[in-house]
Amino acid sequence: MVINYFKIAWRNLLKNKLFSFVNIFGLSVGLSTCFLLVLYITDELSYDKHHEGADRLYRVALDTEDEKWAGTPGVMASGLKNDFPEIEQVTRVLNFPNTGNLLLKNEERNAQIYEPKGYYVDSTFFEIFTYEFEYGNIANALNSPNTVVISEDISEKLFGDENPINKIVNIEIPYGNIDYTVKGVFRNTKSKSHVNPNLLLSMQNGDIGQWVKGQTNWATNSIFHTYIKLEHGSDPMAFEDKLPAFLEKNAGNDFRELGLEKSLFLQPVKDIYLKSSIGHELSNNGSMMYIYVFGSIAIFILVIACVNFMNLSTAKSEKRASEIGVRKAVGATKSSLINQFFAESIFMCLLSLVLALLIVVACLPSFNAISEKSLSLNGNPEMLLWIVGLAALTGLLSGSYPAFYLSSFKPVTALKGRGSGKNAATTIRRGLVVFQFCVSACLILVSILFWQQMSFIKNRDLGFKKERQIVLPFRNVTSAGNYAGLKSEVQRIPSVVSASAGSTYPGFELVQSRMFFGEGKTKNEQVDVRFAQVDDGYVETLGYDLLYGRALSKNDIDRSDAIVLNETAVRYLGYAPSDAVGKNIYYEDSGERKSYEIVGVVKDFNHESLHKTITPYGLVGLGESQPAYFIANVGKGNLDETISKMESVWGKVNKGIPFEYSFLDDDFQKNYENEKRTSTVTLSFTLIAIFIACIGLYGLASYTTEQRKKEVGIRRVLGASVFSITLLHLKNFLKLVLIALLIASPLSYFLGNSWLQDFTYRIDIGWQLFLIGGLFVICIAFITVGSQVVRASMANPVKNLKTE
Repeated sequence: MVINYFKIAWRNLLKNKLFSFVNIFGLSVGLSTCFLLVLYITDELSYDKHHEGADRLYRVALDTEDEKWAGTPGVMASGLKNDFPEIEQVTRVLNFPNTGNLLLKNEERNAQIYEPKGYYVDSTFFEIFTYEFEYGNIANALNSPNTVVISEDISEKLFGDENPINKIVNIEIPYGNIDYTVKGVFRNTKSKSHVNPNLLLSMQNGDIGQWVKGQTNWATNSIFHTYIKLEHGSDPMAFEDKLPAFLEKNAGNDFRELGLEKSLFLQPVKDIYLKSSIGHELSNNGSMMYIYVFGSIAIFILVIACVNFMNLSTAKSEKRASEIGVRKAVGATKSSLINQFFAESIFMCLLSLVLALLIVVACLPSFNAISEKSLSLNGNPEMLLWIVGLAALTGLLSGSYPAFYLSSFKPVTALKGRGSGKNAATTIRRGLVVFQFCVSACLILVSILFWQQMSFIKNRDLGFKKERQIVLPFRNVTSAGNYAGLKSEVQRIPSVVSASAGSTYPGFELVQSRMFFGEGKTKNEQVDVRFAQVDDGYVETLGYDLLYGRALSKNDIDRSDAIVLNETAVRYLGYAPSDAVGKNIYYEDSGERKSYEIVGVVKDFNHESLHKTITPYGLVGLGESQPAYFIANVGKGNLDETISKMESVWGKVNKGIPFEYSFLDDDFQKNYENEKRTSTVTLSFTLIAIFIACIGLYGLASYTTEQRKKEVGIRRVLGASVFSITLLHLKNFLKLVLIALLIASPLSYFLGNSWLQDFTYRIDIGWQLFLIGGLFVICIAFITVGSQVVRASMANPVKNLKTE
């Protein structure tokens, strides 16, 4: 019996080639799209789930008056371990400022490389986080000073196929040049974590080790990420309730001395990647909202494909009415007919599944490029089983309505060539068309909104000149020490307008700050002012708008009492920008009051991403500090030629140190990597959703025009024009599209507005969005349906009026 079902299904497939192709291809595209998005979502949800005892791992973070902050003071970890017996272990991760790329050297092989994501960690790191080692002993890998654990990739680059254990790697940062001993190599597994290092350096070291040991103040330098593992059976909520008393006991005096108020809270480690976007994250995290977005897109696209199947199956009901009548007349039961139609549906879904898998394999490299992932079907047998199950479920769901609808035909009316409930079926088909284009219209409107916001971000005046700014990072002490010679040589290049250097530049999260208060105020009225240490010419090079006073001059660079503030800082400190120059601001250091003189006021600018509001910001002289970044403003001329000349100068000034550069505008845009990736993926799958909807509409229009071809022939004979007949047919479809737009518009407004809440500076959602999106949807429907209707209208009426 089952074999007979599939034989009939195959015959019907061959008999109705167009409808069969539309169903199979539409379902395959829907299934393949769903598979790709499920692979993406599964990968995003896998972060930090692999650690042993993951449910007991937490990060301790700060809640300040201004924002939530992922870092804590260096002394926090030992304090927690000493005061709470329910803590099994604690560790710290330190992403030290201005160490974005480390210069690694293996002098034996004369190999040197720049590597990002080098973190300083405690020896207990591997007791919290789970790693697999290729070489070395994980139990004591970081117990000794000046030891390092590296990834397989770095091991191969520096040591080739050798076992690197106990080999020496020279590591240079702007604060030191130290030899580290390799004590471990961790494998490049598929396990994902928000802590994603390329190398892990012992917190006990000769470069910043002494500074780390000196961090005994509970209120300052909150740049250590503190992780804890609770004992089995410990209640994290009860533990969190004890933190206020713990903080008051240990940090109360330090907070009161600086006039600060802070509190602690716990973050489950397995939730950090998708659910944390607070200040001082180790890297760009994902977003749970995007999981919901992509999950919704996957479901909607699959539903649209299923709707196509149901729509076309019910549309064919009249052609199969006689078949159903004969079957019922000779004794076929309703259940056997239902089984027949379910078998046909599942058979087509299995064909769609095979085609979908081929599409996934073909499209996966492109999808990985768009999503910046390394997704693969290999090694995921459970995913393949899930895919087969999803295809079977799709067959059952998409075949359920046609099966019950077609099997309900009465024998007498069916034998006359008419099904039952024709009007009801037509209403349902129209409703399904409305649903399809409602989803498609919503995706189109949201994609346009994404594009508008990203365009706004890219073109917004940030308050400084970001174009044609070349940034050269100083990755070690040698290059930073040669800054003066580099600046002198670079400024001789004709195309270079100006050059300067500093501890940071716009686009980076600022971690240097100090609590200031204005004249006539006390430390209880302090303002947290973040600042950068800069050389002379910094304001001019970056093009800040100097409103009052002057920029820092050469004479100011070695001073410790001159500062340039932005408007926000001046107002927070109680001054008017026009009167602030010459005024003093104060801070306390070890009980001693010290001051800065305001020498200039610059217009507010976005020194961080547009997700964040403009905060108090200042510029002070470098003093005895070394700069971390060199910035050159290039005027008219060939950029490649200028970069080539700068590389030549770099090679002359910093012999043996690799040349590295970036563009400031590109660096700033990295703050929006998640948004760019999401908008690209959303746009791509929006086009797929539209394509699937159009396939269904095309098939339905083909069937409708086929059913009305005699009507078209009569109208042509009676003198109706092709245009009038086309308009008559289009009118019914366009009504459905307009209804879909009316439903999609408020829904897309809600979704778009929710997404925009993440941005402090954002576009306004105007009526133009809905006009453009609506016209686009109408044009798509017009082209899809119009091509069929025009062809039917232009056909020879004599041929259409022939009766078999």
